[in-house]
Amino acid sequence: MSLAYFWIFFFLLAIGTPVVFALLAASGLSLVVDGQDGRFFAKLLSSIYTGMFSFPLMAVPFFILAGELMNTGGITRSIVRFSESMIGHVRGGLAQVNILSSILFAGLSGSAVADTSALGKMLIPAMEENGYSRRFAAAITAASSVIGPIIPPSGIMVLYAFVMNVSVAGLFLAGFMPGLLVGLGLMALTGWFARIRDYPVAARRSTWKECSLAFLKTFPALVTPVLLLGGILSGIYTPTEAAAVAAVYALFASVLIRTERWRRFIANPVHAYLHVGPLTLLLFAGFTDYVGVFLFFSVGLAWIVIAEILWRTVFRDRREAAIAAAGAVAPDDPDRGQTWTGAVNATARTLPKVLTDTALQSGVILFLVGAAVTFGWMVTVSGLAREAAALIQTVTDNPYLLFFLVNILLFIVGMFLDAGPAILILGPVLGPIMYQIGIDPLHFAIVMCVNVTVGLATPPMGLVLFVASSVSGERVESIVREIWPFLAIEFAVIFLITYFPSVSMTLPTLAGFARCPEGATLCHTLTGLIGG
Repeated sequence: MSLAYFWIFFFLLAIGTPVVFALLAASGLSLVVDGQDGRFFAKLLSSIYTGMFSFPLMAVPFFILAGELMNTGGITRSIVRFSESMIGHVRGGLAQVNILSSILFAGLSGSAVADTSALGKMLIPAMEENGYSRRFAAAITAASSVIGPIIPPSGIMVLYAFVMNVSVAGLFLAGFMPGLLVGLGLMALTGWFARIRDYPVAARRSTWKECSLAFLKTFPALVTPVLLLGGILSGIYTPTEAAAVAAVYALFASVLIRTERWRRFIANPVHAYLHVGPLTLLLFAGFTDYVGVFLFFSVGLAWIVIAEILWRTVFRDRREAAIAAAGAVAPDDPDRGQTWTGAVNATARTLPKVLTDTALQSGVILFLVGAAVTFGWMVTVSGLAREAAALIQTVTDNPYLLFFLVNILLFIVGMFLDAGPAILILGPVLGPIMYQIGIDPLHFAIVMCVNVTVGLATPPMGLVLFVASSVSGERVESIVREIWPFLAIEFAVIFLITYFPSVSMTLPTLAGFARCPEGATLCHTLTGLIGG
């Protein structure tokens, strides 16, 4: 089969055809040009269906559903308030709150677009009112939103794992450190900007009680990553089942945080902390072996009993004050909360929109996957992978230089293609090449995922730039002028995880999903200590 497919595909992209239709049209037209018979057309059509009909891909709509439920349930506001109580008192505090909120929100949605939209609507107007320029507020929101698909859960990583047959759990673990490094780098740069631009400082620092109350309000959301990774790593459920568990838990959490009982439970931090500890132990009990289940469950149950005894005896004065304070809240006060029936009804009213948005986003992604599978089939039949490997190896046989060139290629592609299409199109081509030169498949996977994710915030076609522009009302060109320093930090992290694989590969190696790359001293040291 000739390479007509790729010329047709690039021509369709150049004239503005959407990627999914360019993939499908190029496949059919190339078969006509090559004079192929009906068997190839039948194979082409069946590959679209088989590409979407995949159990691992069911994780994508479930992760989207979990994020939508958390967002409509008020979790986003709780995350922002918790971040503000922790670091809102420093110079440039609201900008730092924006970044920390993105880090915490990443463990819920795994979507850069959802991050930009949800946090941008809350924080961009607040930052502007507090003396920040609107374009800076939009730029920091867009730049920090790319943390969403890097820290698990991540729909982009699920797509890559499906296409390239790598471990989803291993890829999730590999994303933790790069995501945190991006967040810390952005916070450091923001702190420098705050000093030279004299950004405002909060009038007061949150008290310990205010920080504790903000943490407790966010606690149901912070448990989500524990449920996901704990169940996956312990083998209780697969990544797809974990996504379904996350969706069910998100529905439960969105009801719980609306109830009066939950508001009264966290109203006094002493009472809440006496019970949060054993509840966490009970949660961990489900992710261990038989001995661990018995130990954690026994300790957790005993702790709850002792905590309640202490609350009713030693802390009796605090208990009576908390009850009196709860009774003094007016029935129509929003801080009072609702009955269980009222909370269920309030959540149910949001479900039609949540399910509709989830279906629309999932349909787009799965249709794109089906179209991309036809691309993979065409790559195999046409022999492009072999020809590309031979061409690249004629440029250089140095793996470090080759990895550098691939990163530059991914950076350029990310400027024009969304992360999902970039992975589905380039993954089958570049993955085998990098494996042939000795790069661990999981190492290349995390580098590619981070690179194309950062591409979401790069001009001229970065999707989150347009979302930030829509939310803030600022022109894209103005946001781009402000975002370049933040993109430089993110590109630095990409090259850090490229040439220092211990940064991203240590956690997957400790969990048994990969082997330490050659020269990864930290990874070998930690593996030896734990293994010993």
